[in-house]
Amino acid sequence: MAEFETSADASRLQDHPDWVYLLQEFDAIYRMGSSGGSAIIRSHRKRVRDRLSNGVKSNPLIIKKPPVNLPVTAHLPRALDLGERGVMQGMTRALRKVLGDLVWEYGYQKLPRSLVKKYAYCEVLGPNGPVKADNLIIGFVLFAPSTTYPQHNHPEIEESYISISGSWSENNSAVFSPGSLIFNTPGAKHRITTGDIDPCLLAYAWTGTRERLIGPDMNFSRK
Repeated sequence: MAEFETSADASRLQDHPDWVYLLQEFDAIYRMGSSGGSAIIRSHRKRVRDRLSNGVKSNPLIIKKPPVNLPVTAHLPRALDLGERGVMQGMTRALRKVLGDLVWEYGYQKLPRSLVKKYAYCEVLGPNGPVKADNLIIGFVLFAPSTTYPQHNHPEIEESYISISGSWSENNSAVFSPGSLIFNTPGAKHRITTGDIDPCLLAYAWTGTRERLIGPDMNFSRK
């Protein structure tokens, strides 16, 4: 594990049970969920679990930052209420415990105006997250109802989404409900749309090199 800069606000993971329990929920959904018979997805799930397990065992630094909310987080209470009614109750309840420490952001230098009030993400564990890790990013993405997240890709980054609440589709291929996992190979172009009535909350995982995870080069593709 790489060394990270410390500060007066830095402590270790085991000093923060709420973060530990949230990471345990991530481990559970990547351990207990189905791979749908796909060897590629099964390998990805194992990579996420192994990197997460090694990260937790190292008792990494926790860097507490001032919380940041964006316009779309006005939909977060509804997304959490829906999550607590369904199959992702454990994750939803663990997420509630750390709401006051989340930093929601856009991640793009140029964000389409249509997304300013409809999208944000927060990193939980990773090079830039409150829980430090250098070869894995996990976090959450929140979409408002009736959102179109334009086509984009992540070079050299392996990505998966797991639905927490709400319905959504990727590349217009199917409708996915809570508990579903979608896997994107490095560089694969994908586009997300969400349902018309309720917000959509997704957990995500990225695996890649530390250099790529620090600077993922997030850009929307031209049509």
